[in-house]
Amino acid sequence: MQRGLTVLPRLTIVPSFTRFCMKKMSTNPSPVVPKFISVEARDIHSRSQPDGFRFRLVSYNVLAQVYVKSSLFPHSPKACLRWKARSQAILTVLNNLKADFLCLQEVDEYDGFYRANMENSGYTGIYIQRSGQKRDGCGIFYKQDRAELVLEERIEYNDLVDMIQESTDSSDNCNDEPGNGNEDVETKPDSPTKKSTEDRGDPNDPRVRLKRDCVGIMAAFRLKDSSGRLIIVANTHLYWDPEWADVKLAQAKYLLSRLARFRTSVSDKFEAVPPVIVAGDFNSTPGDKVYQYLVSGDSSSFVPKCLDELPIPLRSVYGSTRGEPPFTNCTPSFTDTLDYIFFSPSLYLKPVSFLELPSPDSPDVSGGLPNNYHPSDHLPIGTEFEIAP
Repeated sequence: MQRGLTVLPRLTIVPSFTRFCMKKMSTNPSPVVPKFISVEARDIHSRSQPDGFRFRLVSYNVLAQVYVKSSLFPHSPKACLRWKARSQAILTVLNNLKADFLCLQEVDEYDGFYRANMENSGYTGIYIQRSGQKRDGCGIFYKQDRAELVLEERIEYNDLVDMIQESTDSSDNCNDEPGNGNEDVETKPDSPTKKSTEDRGDPNDPRVRLKRDCVGIMAAFRLKDSSGRLIIVANTHLYWDPEWADVKLAQAKYLLSRLARFRTSVSDKFEAVPPVIVAGDFNSTPGDKVYQYLVSGDSSSFVPKCLDELPIPLRSVYGSTRGEPPFTNCTPSFTDTLDYIFFSPSLYLKPVSFLELPSPDSPDVSGGLPNNYHPSDHLPIGTEFEIAP
């Protein structure tokens, strides 16, 4: 060996393609965070300067952990069904959407997970748990530096049972066809093809039919802009069974009736008529009776006669801009659109962008949800509203 010559150890040269593959194999896929697309230009970066205050609202059925069972989601990788992994993926998606308002359904870890983590991200939340023995519910989270809560009300659709008791004194019967009479309290609500064995009682008795333990929540907010305008945001989750469409329609009618009365209360108290935004999982597909009622205010279904006829004209954000998405719920046994954001048409409130959803042939939804890219069997939907000064 010559003096001054250093012998280096042999190096193994790994081709760049191989290094890329090894990296991909050693890391778990990250959750997909959708982008907002401009209504006009389809490119959020090419929009004109805003004429007024803009705020983002996202609706997302996050899939209650109580419904996460391998038997219900045999197509999903087991690792992504575990709460530790799924909760962090949900939090990643929620934080990266950068919404001012989050309307979440199937929230069953509110005290143990959502409240503290959302507060750490700058949100304050209001929440209602479902009636009976159900462990999930609906929550509205809002950015404290963007809005101030001024009034709130909770909706329990089981109130329809008491109302129908009064109505049956002057009504002979219900004209709708009965359902199949089976439900399991731990069955995923948005699984129309799944059946179970627990007796629901007499499906011909409207008091039995209407007791579905579904809920909603609505609140008035003062936006923290120069005008300090008021808006009303409502979040709900309607009953799941497609064979019990009359129940869903009764819930939708009760929702709009309560919203109308709530808006009147807000208007009287603050001397201003606020626009209304209604988001949630409506368990109804585009064009069905519930959807048509929500966008038209017209119902021919059996509902308690004591409900006031106080419809609020509503328009679907996606339906009135790009068309309803092909699906918001995606499993091998059921894939369709169930989630919506509605708003009351107004001269000073308009959607300027919407959250883009994947196409049916996108690789990240292949095989059904949840998976490593999407922590729920639903996709988040969202819009950015502009409110004129």
